[in-house]
Amino acid sequence: MKCPYCEYQESKVVDSRPTDEGQAIRRRRECISCGKRFTTYEKIEELPIIVVKKDGNRQVYDRNKLMNGIIKACEKRPVSMAVIEQTVDSIEKAIFNSLENEITSVQIGELVMNKLKDVDEVAYVRFASVYRQFKDVNSFMDELKKILGENK
Repeated sequence: MKCPYCEYQESKVVDSRPTDEGQAIRRRRECISCGKRFTTYEKIEELPIIVVKKDGNRQVYDRNKLMNGIIKACEKRPVSMAVIEQTVDSIEKAIFNSLENEITSVQIGELVMNKLKDVDEVAYVRFASVYRQFKDVNSFMDELKKILGENK
């Protein structure tokens, strides 16, 4: 590691400790040449996930978009922020564990609907109505019948 003061190429690690709930390591280093100390951080390199939209456009995955969509679906429902965050964490885990660097918005939508069905049925129907873009009342009713059929 190059010293930020004298740019000497070698340093020794004086202290190491985990940070960010074990997601990174903070290292105190001392330059072998000038003796000054500095801090470095080491963390796992995460490759960005690319979301392929229905129209073919590609954009970097954004947790906030997922969170906002679920919050909107759960608005005025008895669903706590903790449950919403757990839901988002669970969906993200499925996305990152797929080991793919691209995922379609359709796949993400299906993951969200599967999770919301267990969290709150009204939130599920709200999300489905936007995600599936129901064209008329009949398509909306078909989705409701699926839910009612599963609960028997």
